[in-house]
Amino acid sequence: MAVPVVAAVLLLVVSWQVAVDGPLLGVDRSVRHAVRAAHRDSPDALPDRLGHLLSDLGSSVPAVPVLLLAGALAAWRGRRTGAGRWWLPLPVAALTAVLIPLLVVPAKAAFARPGPLGEPLTAGQWGWYPSGHTATAAISYGVAAVLLARVAGPRAVRGLTAAAVLLSLGVGAGLVWSDFHWLLDVVASWCLAVLVLWALARWLPRPGAGSRQASGSSLR
Repeated sequence: MAVPVVAAVLLLVVSWQVAVDGPLLGVDRSVRHAVRAAHRDSPDALPDRLGHLLSDLGSSVPAVPVLLLAGALAAWRGRRTGAGRWWLPLPVAALTAVLIPLLVVPAKAAFARPGPLGEPLTAGQWGWYPSGHTATAAISYGVAAVLLARVAGPRAVRGLTAAAVLLSLGVGAGLVWSDFHWLLDVVASWCLAVLVLWALARWLPRPGAGSRQASGSSLR
């Protein structure tokens, strides 16, 4: 329970500081200054290419197709093993894909935060807070891991969890390195993803719960 509470508090604090242009935003400026210095000290183009590649992993493609494929694979695996409500990963994956922009876009419009380059927003343009790419990556890959973990063995669960975390961290790091987002834009989306995944994990029935209940009913 501590993790979602910390995520919620951190999200509220960061959002408040962004709204009032508070002193916490100095962290963003310090991190950007350090990243700019690292760019100057490393003329090699490889880190920049890697940063762009990692950032692109937070785009709707490939993140959403991976999410939908994971939902279909989890449903197929659940049906083969006779799990109760084996079809549930399919609507969960589809609804998650719809949920991401519903969570991010209104917040971007409300906070209207300019990006690291400092260019003013044009009429009708969304702001940079929170990071849409980070939210898309963390929620899509995280939910994909949750759905597949329900039909996988313990070793696979650890691998899925590690992959989702690394992808989420990698996308955030790539966005900050490439000067696409402030650090706190990324942190806010990580917190949002933690809350979504926590709620989903609590709501989803345990694997096999439906089949056990049906079995018990037949015995009665």
